[in-house]
Amino acid sequence: MATPDPRIDAYIARSAPFARPILAYLRDVMGGACPEGEEALKWGSPHLTYKGKLVCGMAAFKQHATFGFWQGGKVLGAAAGRAEAAMGQFGRLTEVSQLPPREVLEDYVRRAMRLIDEGATRKPAKASPRPALPVPEDLVRALAAMPAAQETFDAFPPSQRREYIEWITEAKRNDTRQRRLAQAVEWMAEGKPRNWKYMNC
Repeated sequence: MATPDPRIDAYIARSAPFARPILAYLRDVMGGACPEGEEALKWGSPHLTYKGKLVCGMAAFKQHATFGFWQGGKVLGAAAGRAEAAMGQFGRLTEVSQLPPREVLEDYVRRAMRLIDEGATRKPAKASPRPALPVPEDLVRALAAMPAAQETFDAFPPSQRREYIEWITEAKRNDTRQRRLAQAVEWMAEGKPRNWKYMNC
């Protein structure tokens, strides 16, 4: 592997004692199987990249560690479905012995590298559309009383309608709900989505 990333050293050092040998072992396996690879921190946890593409990654939590391949289904084939309750394809790890033998893991890493060499890509998971939320009666009345706000609300895509509806209905106290309702109608009368303040950040 290319020069070790000191951020990975720090990540392993601050992980729970049970996780350190697991992470150190996986790091050694990745480096041995992919000498051309590079270490990187992605989403706050250690990953291996090859030719700029993600190969695999590991993470440590309070009670378990995880390890998985970016194109897990293609790398592991029929063995890929294990322990869906945890990230990765190897379940909730608490000791090194729960992992496959080194030669098996190294073979998986090399398969992942071949997939990258062949140009294979990971298909993004399709998110199922969220159902539309019913418009609460108090918002219906408030919009009806202000045509400009009603026009804006009607023109919003479902996601922007949802932002206003959730903001109003999640208020825990009635006075908070009434303030949010008044503010929502005022902003919509000006043509503004719920999070307009952050749109130019």
